[in-house]
Amino acid sequence: MVYKDDNLLVGFETSDDAGVYKIAENKYMVQSIDVIAPVVDEPYNFGRIAAVNSLSDLYAMGARPLTAMTLLMYNCNIAGSVMHEIMQGACDELGEIGCVLVGGHTLEDNEVKFGLSVTGMIDDGKILQNNTLKSGDVLVYTKPLGIGIMTTAIKGEMVAENEISHVTEIMLLSNKKASEIIKNYPVTACTDITGYGLAGHALEMAKFSGCSINFFTEKIPVIEGALNYAEMGIIPAGAYHNKQFLAHHYSFNENHKTKEMLMFDPQTSGGLFIGVNKNHADELVDDLKRAGYEDSCVIGEAADLSDHYLVFE
Repeated sequence: MVYKDDNLLVGFETSDDAGVYKIAENKYMVQSIDVIAPVVDEPYNFGRIAAVNSLSDLYAMGARPLTAMTLLMYNCNIAGSVMHEIMQGACDELGEIGCVLVGGHTLEDNEVKFGLSVTGMIDDGKILQNNTLKSGDVLVYTKPLGIGIMTTAIKGEMVAENEISHVTEIMLLSNKKASEIIKNYPVTACTDITGYGLAGHALEMAKFSGCSINFFTEKIPVIEGALNYAEMGIIPAGAYHNKQFLAHHYSFNENHKTKEMLMFDPQTSGGLFIGVNKNHADELVDDLKRAGYEDSCVIGEAADLSDHYLVFE
């Protein structure tokens, strides 16, 4: 048994991005935690990415970050300067948005891992959830897929410097502005795309909303080079696990088969996946592009429940 009370508005039942607890009328506390292994070689950028990635859960719920606590796992043989750079990267990201670091915890581990527990506030009573998608809505995504494949290639020292810079910029692109923009539109559902890949998080949205999502596979943006690495077999293990888990829940058009594994690729600091009234989708995409989310586009449409929750056309 898990203790609950009536003030818990969003728990773990729908695999949403964060928990939401009512503290006053139209005022909700939002909490989440995320920890990642290094995705780039530079400790400072790794710390920044970890912070952006953790904060994304709050933005997906429509919350304003207030406080954060760090969790750092590391091998004591690693130079202390590396740990300092990781922490400084996270602190700088938190400082930029006025989110207060209030403490943290360290653990000894063979592999470095770093993340943050974050707390935010919803002040306008508007909670963005993943289980409220409506048939007829269209789906907008704000970043290109392929982050997991590219970071796997980085670990294998197969990636050119310009490719490293490009994927790093994508991971460092905060969802803060996007979260603010979508509040001006009739958004019905929202989640951020992270470890379960586009397909995994879309399944949660479709399943808990009681509908299917028909994807426009050709229109789904992909990081330049990611498809080539995927065809070479440079694919993270998590993508295969995601695909296996979703095996009976999706169908995929054979004409786009080379793109299939990208749908399951785990994304570190991925974009927002947004359900919105179709009459407002083009305007929303334009606003997102102007705000720096250059790859934003409509990638699918919600429909009445069919044989599969996800249909990649």
